[in-house]
Amino acid sequence: MPTPPAPEPGRPPRAEVPDGLPVPGRFAHLHPDDGACLMEAASLLATGRFTDRPPGTHPVLAALARAVNDSVDDATRRALWPLAADLADAGPADRAYGPLLVGTVVDAARRVRPGSRRLECRSAACHARARRLARARTSTAPARIADMLWWHGPGHHALEHALRVLLSAPDADQRLSRLLRRAVTEARVRTTREQEPLPAQALSQRG
Repeated sequence: MPTPPAPEPGRPPRAEVPDGLPVPGRFAHLHPDDGACLMEAASLLATGRFTDRPPGTHPVLAALARAVNDSVDDATRRALWPLAADLADAGPADRAYGPLLVGTVVDAARRVRPGSRRLECRSAACHARARRLARARTSTAPARIADMLWWHGPGHHALEHALRVLLSAPDADQRLSRLLRRAVTEARVRTTREQEPLPAQALSQRG
């Protein structure tokens, strides 16, 4: 029997996707018997509920996963199916994560269209917001509202524009697949790091 590949350095081991998940398909579905998109499979693994917005997945990452699932061909979608296990618990709490991920997608689009001034400006705005929020991690109610407004406004628009540019590339399936795999890896590393218990010394200092 061949030896399974070792996990990438710094990456938590990925759980295997159990048998019995619905057949991979594009878009949202009414029932698992009709198939499932990648996020619906992640939700089944995480909560047993059939939705494409499971609570354990960061909304920006979930949006990226839904877009990639709906855009790639059947073979690429099937190859991405094991990511459902990682997506089921990929919800970094760091406020900087959302704009950082959108900025990463915009940067990938800039490699397809390097002369785009619009992409350049959106990349700069996303990374500037990520740097600012990295120094302001407190998640108060006003902060959560501000983050939600950003995501449903300029953040979502930047992500959708970048994805349209990526889809125009002749090798769009490969680019989107690599992008989603890297995004899931980074999200799982961040989530695992945030869930690690604080050292006893740090706890005593906080107390």
